[in-house]
Amino acid sequence: MHSFLRASCSQSLVGKRANICLLYQSKYVSDSICGLLQLTAPHSTTSTVPSCTNSWPKNKSKHIGHECFNGSKFLIRSFTTQPRYLTDNHTRARKIGVRCASDVALTSSRYKDYVTRGSYAILNDLDISAFEKIVPGRVITNNDELVAYNTDWLKTVRGESKVLLRPKTTEEVSAIVKYCFDHNLAINPQGGNTGMVGGSVPVFDEVIVSTQLMNNIISLDPVSGILVCQAGCILDSLYKYVQEHDLTMPIDLGAKGSCHIGGNLATNAGGIRLLRYGSLHGSVLGIEAVLPDGQILDCLSTLRKDNTGYDLKQLLIGSEGTLGIITGVSIICPQQPQAISVAFLGCKSFSGVLDVFKSCKFHLGEVLSAFEFMDGQSMTLVKEKLALTNPLQTDYPFYVLVECSGSNGHHDEEKLMSMLQHVMDKGKALDGVIATDLTKVKKIWRLREGCPEALMHDGYCYKYDVSLPLSAYYQLVEDMRSRLKDKAHRVVGYGHVGDGNLHLNITAKEYDPATLALIEPFIYDWVANYRGSVSAEHGLGFKKRNFIYHSKTSSAVSLMAKIKKVIDPKGIMNPYKVLPEVIRA
Repeated sequence: MHSFLRASCSQSLVGKRANICLLYQSKYVSDSICGLLQLTAPHSTTSTVPSCTNSWPKNKSKHIGHECFNGSKFLIRSFTTQPRYLTDNHTRARKIGVRCASDVALTSSRYKDYVTRGSYAILNDLDISAFEKIVPGRVITNNDELVAYNTDWLKTVRGESKVLLRPKTTEEVSAIVKYCFDHNLAINPQGGNTGMVGGSVPVFDEVIVSTQLMNNIISLDPVSGILVCQAGCILDSLYKYVQEHDLTMPIDLGAKGSCHIGGNLATNAGGIRLLRYGSLHGSVLGIEAVLPDGQILDCLSTLRKDNTGYDLKQLLIGSEGTLGIITGVSIICPQQPQAISVAFLGCKSFSGVLDVFKSCKFHLGEVLSAFEFMDGQSMTLVKEKLALTNPLQTDYPFYVLVECSGSNGHHDEEKLMSMLQHVMDKGKALDGVIATDLTKVKKIWRLREGCPEALMHDGYCYKYDVSLPLSAYYQLVEDMRSRLKDKAHRVVGYGHVGDGNLHLNITAKEYDPATLALIEPFIYDWVANYRGSVSAEHGLGFKKRNFIYHSKTSSAVSLMAKIKKVIDPKGIMNPYKVLPEVIRA
């Protein structure tokens, strides 16, 4: 028998306390909706006690019987069908509005007033022949194949590289970089090419060095949880591998099915579980990299403690490929949680979201593993573009996703229930569902993780990734809506409230310099005014590099330029990225 709980409200029955109502399967059915808890706050404007014919999900449920006991304690119902958040057809992204990579304007043309080509050599046939000797059979020069590697995932910038190299070993990377250093050829390191700021694709004709084929797992210590692998391993593949040993990865991203672990380190990616496991600066134990002159830097330590000299790996984490190419990674993998529970709540205001966050920290403590939010525009977007379903009965201005993970499912559920009872009693949340079954957990997560994908099908997208004090967090979205008015199709906000990271996205029919001028530098001035960061986790790349002074002092940027000059004296490693044009090496 499978069961789930549903809490509804009835002020006439229980005053200001949420009325916890039990629903269960009267007999086993293969697609039962186990593991879900629905809540509606006593202060909600929706109907107090749902009727049998209006039970969530409204158009996806079939009742076994019509008997309903409507009393002050509980309400009993049975269902025969599983709520369809998602079907196979829904998982396929619609192609409407997504342009071909070859249709994207060249970066050198679109941004001609902001960047000039450095004094690097131009690739010739002798160079191609030399590369063929280093990586035989793995040199790509066909323009039709190159276009995907020249174009970013967002289809907003496109380079003009004439060659893609696919090494398999660190030694091959070293030989490639040494040749480029000797012949003054600029290099563009590339992993899964899932970057958001143009950092993973060429600006002009840089040589693309891809880590696609560097995807071997070197070792895993199941006792210490230390994983050593090549930089081209796809994050999701690492997840699946370590899960066989009851471990998990300390980073989780919506792009984990295609992003590379080396790229994660190069951008110091944050993701949805930074709240639980911290940043990569803490979980990465060692790095192997090839420096701009071809020298191999072996800092691939597997020690938890190593206090000998400068911690050089920290310099490479977040360097976005400007100081070298990461080829190997040593990372600590936490224990795989034995139980995961997710709550999805509706709130009437962003202050309510913050109240729920405060309650989660107090009531959930060590089992709180993620706290995400999405606004009403985000929900509308994923419903329209990805055909996903809102699991709540009513639409709300704000939604919160709370995840708990730990070693004892019953203990975690009790803590989650205590927290939910509190936020419902206080009116901090108005409605919600809980999922404890893994399938349902994934479907709820799909709502939040589908936001970036859905935006791709809503026209041209101006994307911004900022860190802000929570007191000013959502005000930026509202101010941007007021500023742009009908210049934008949508202004969407979602992100990681747990670490102050807001993803602000603006969609329009097409790219328009006038619209961009309304957004920038306004958004960066706004963030700087609240002492935030213009890049929370995506990096600066090409698009944001000239706004670095909004988050860093002149002395700090000057020191960065000196470090770049020492390590990369010719400036060949991922040029036009991170550092502003005025001080580019």
